Amino acid sequence: MSFPAPPPPTPEFGADALIVCESLVRIYQSGPIEVQALQGLDLIVDSGEMVAVVGASGSGKSTLLSILAGIDAPTAGRARVDKWDLLGMSRTDRVRYRRKAVGFVRQQTASNLVPYLTARQMVDLPMTAARVATGVRRERSLELLRMLGVGDCADRRPGQLSGGQQQRVAIAVALANEPRVLFADEPTGELDTATSVEVFGAMRDVNRELGVTVVVVTHDPSVSGQVERTVAIRDGRTSSEVLRRTATADNGDTHVIAEEYAVMDRAGRVQIPRDYREALALTRRVRLALEPDHVTIRPDA
Repeated sequence: MSFPAPPPPTPEFGADALIVCESLVRIYQSGPIEVQALQGLDLIVDSGEMVAVVGASGSGKSTLLSILAGIDAPTAGRARVDKWDLLGMSRTDRVRYRRKAVGFVRQQTASNLVPYLTARQMVDLPMTAARVATGVRRERSLELLRMLGVGDCADRRPGQLSGGQQQRVAIAVALANEPRVLFADEPTGELDTATSVEVFGAMRDVNRELGVTVVVVTHDPSVSGQVERTVAIRDGRTSSEVLRRTATADNGDTHVIAEEYAVMDRAGRVQIPRDYREALALTRRVRLALEPDHVTIRPDA
């Protein structure tokens, strides 16, 4: 008797991606109350991407970044960056991960820099901890500062730098040990508009020239609009994505086309925007109907 061949195994979610979050949960204990900062979040980022993560205060975006940067630990679910399992890492692995695999830039420039060191010494510091040879450290420090447009600031201390210069030095420090991923939490939050554009442009250069994957958390729409992909988080889950592409008109002019998509998570959940819900009075229950090429959602009349 012959038996039918078993179906091929289902590919692992995000098997080929650099960053994968699946059903990610983070619960904080605040006295007797449990606060769910992340509630089953799914996210995939491919190698070489530059992604902006946006969301209202309390949506979970900074919690997500802290987990991916190895600063915080998830409660449940799955989170992987490159070969690193962020749930299963030991304390020693976490130190190695933060030292070599990822770079992190905080919003507060004072948290990124050491006030009594020069810019070159600060970029040198992570490489010293990683036991990189002296000659290599000096060459790479100066190269990164030049690439980020602050080569002439190599011998200045933070107090002698403008806010934009400080943040570009902070990016150089984060890149010192050649990480595959650069995480930045509101890197332009303390800067004016013109300086924000310069700093964000520096991160785009890093993404293109060094091939470093960049994930930026921001509330600034002018910043999020400068990347090809923006991921929105609401109530601890990814809710929507905006994908941008450049199109060329018949006359040769180029323009950017932005398309917004709702995100369906691994459990099949989709967050419907509030203005859609209010316009159609969608409340606790809705009617679903499967059409040949789409699904309709109607109020429970």
